[in-house]
Amino acid sequence: METGTRPGRAAVGFYTVAGGINTGFILLSLVGVAAQWRLLQARRRRVGADDAATAVVSLNQFTVSFLAYLSFFVYGYSITPFNHFIVWPRLLASALVLLILVEIWRDRRNSASLTSLVAACLLLLAALAGLFWGERHADQGRVLATAMIVVITALLAQGYAHQILLIWRSGHTGGVSLRMSQLILLMDLSTIAFALAMGLRLGWPLLLLAVVSACTKLAVLWLFRWQHGPQARARRQYQASLA
Repeated sequence: METGTRPGRAAVGFYTVAGGINTGFILLSLVGVAAQWRLLQARRRRVGADDAATAVVSLNQFTVSFLAYLSFFVYGYSITPFNHFIVWPRLLASALVLLILVEIWRDRRNSASLTSLVAACLLLLAALAGLFWGERHADQGRVLATAMIVVITALLAQGYAHQILLIWRSGHTGGVSLRMSQLILLMDLSTIAFALAMGLRLGWPLLLLAVVSACTKLAVLWLFRWQHGPQARARRQYQASLA
């Protein structure tokens, strides 16, 4: 909903309903993120497993997902009025994705996973500091958050392309959670509706990222079906022959 205008009751009602629905779907998507975290924990506790707990899970994709949630957390408290529908669900989502980055680091113990985890922790602390920094810098924060969202949208597309490529090459989805992809797709669709309710002047960054994210989730969901086909079986056999 754009500032500087006097929206009618219908517009305010649509904004409130769309925001409430979007918040509900974000919270529901967090169930999917939590399912991904529990799946990684369960896979790490396996005895005598042939593959790693985080096999086929893209560190790139989850790092960018963390940045996407965090950028909207910053954007939500930088715009006027303060957007509670955006801020608090994204803060919770950032914390949950951070737990997945912890699991990836615990499983892989390499410099890339450690760098992503440390950078995510520092950025989360900086974003929380910005929340209490003061309203004097709200305009600068909004411009910075908008620029972050545009960059992160490109990175998100690249990150999910990397995840899709890993599944395509290996012939299976490994430690990737189906439920997480399904629930985040629902969140993306509700986010598109909420962005339209906000008005394009303020809502376009939300709309841009949600559309890109939804397209990548559709591709991942298709791969969950594809992995049961003959082409995927051939790829798995080829990978096994290289081991």
